[in-house]
Amino acid sequence: MNDSSDSIHTADPALTPDVLVVGSGPTGLLLAGDLAAAGVPVTVVERRPRGISNMTRAFGVHARTLEMLDARGLADELIKGGSAIDHMDMFGHVTLDLTRLRSRFPFLLVSPQYEMERLLERRAVAEGVQFLYGTELLSLRQDYDGVTADLREADGGRPLTARSRYLVGTDGARSGVRESLGVPFPGAAVIRSIVLADVRLDTEPDVMLTVNGSGDSFAVIAPFGDGYFRVMGWNRNHQAPDTAPVDLDELRGIAREALGADLGLHDPRWISRFHSDERQAPSYRVGRVFLAGDAAHVHSPAGGQGMNTGLQDAANLSWKLAAALRGRVADPEALLDSYETERHPVGASVLRSSGALVRLAMAHTPLQRAVRSLATRSLKAVRPIADKALGMISGVGISYRAERGSHPLTGRRAPDLGLADGRLYEALRRGEFVLVTPRGARSAAPEGVVRAHWRSGRGSTLLVRPDGYVAWASDNPDPAGLHAALDRWTGHA
Repeated sequence: MNDSSDSIHTADPALTPDVLVVGSGPTGLLLAGDLAAAGVPVTVVERRPRGISNMTRAFGVHARTLEMLDARGLADELIKGGSAIDHMDMFGHVTLDLTRLRSRFPFLLVSPQYEMERLLERRAVAEGVQFLYGTELLSLRQDYDGVTADLREADGGRPLTARSRYLVGTDGARSGVRESLGVPFPGAAVIRSIVLADVRLDTEPDVMLTVNGSGDSFAVIAPFGDGYFRVMGWNRNHQAPDTAPVDLDELRGIAREALGADLGLHDPRWISRFHSDERQAPSYRVGRVFLAGDAAHVHSPAGGQGMNTGLQDAANLSWKLAAALRGRVADPEALLDSYETERHPVGASVLRSSGALVRLAMAHTPLQRAVRSLATRSLKAVRPIADKALGMISGVGISYRAERGSHPLTGRRAPDLGLADGRLYEALRRGEFVLVTPRGARSAAPEGVVRAHWRSGRGSTLLVRPDGYVAWASDNPDPAGLHAALDRWTGHA
């Protein structure tokens, strides 16, 4: 961090939030809403004018993301407007059964990104988030007390200066925050000239989420539930730049080659061409500045994990920032460092898994197609392999590394456990830790901790983080070490 005198600027009195979030995509909106709900003053800066575009690449909302939305009371509304898919056909050889997911949401929800953004923006506004649309970040500097951001209104408008205690870059793959920090973004394009469209079909596929390929092309089809389908296609023999014109005839040709029929594609409400990179920042934290979502990692669209991974970044970081700012943790620096420690390996894993899926779809040499055949046969024949793959893609199988000697549940995602008064994810809606104990246990719940009891006769004790992961566990009803765990995680025993 710089500690020079020229790093201290006088900020606009209205631009002195505790946290400045740069970028108002799903990641930034969730983060800002969480912080505001926790009582943290937060401002969101967005280059675009106000308004949510209906042109969107992300369309799949996985089970773990729905659980996270459930912990904020938002899941049911999003589900009502989407289309739930419980089976996915892969290359015509294997069907993945999403009903095997151990979640309240054992399916993939097809819902366009703009619906997620509308939901999260409405929540953020209701919680009191300040928005600066049509405003771009020019530069930032940080010192031991905070971050100074130089901003400018769009179209050569007036300059602004914001001063915050922390800043989070959620401003996408071309992140100005990341560039200002000098953090590299190593990687390369994994696939080019992908055609993407929302269309109507004369003939619907037998399996609602279909991924198929011929070796020289592949196509993905998923329903939105409103009569439109998302169709994504790629042809090895027609590689064009993102700026090249694209029309429905090109996509029809890809569909015929990959699926055997064009399914009567018609009435596109939008169509575009893009390429996909595999990149990851080596650091997610530089002093008082953090990177999240596409600003920290980008990967292929295979598996639909991009937006979901960014939302989970936000859920992990938001409660940690709030705890540090409210003085509710014994070692705030260690807690903030744990954001990168926990989420960077997840980002790397998503790069590997999504990259493997897109390379399987692109397979065309005899060796590559033999590998794809072996992989699909393994998924079909060996249930534990299929279950692990589903767990990682859906997010419900992701865990964080725990200290040696910890209880086996520590660091794992907590399922939606039944409590004496409701469900765990309903209890998490307060944005606090939840301490679950047997009925009659005398353990007190300090400030910042919601006390709950098992619905069943379990005799164990569980401390669940605000993001739905187990912070500490014991098989005993009044365990030794609970006070130390509460002190470590909440600053209060």
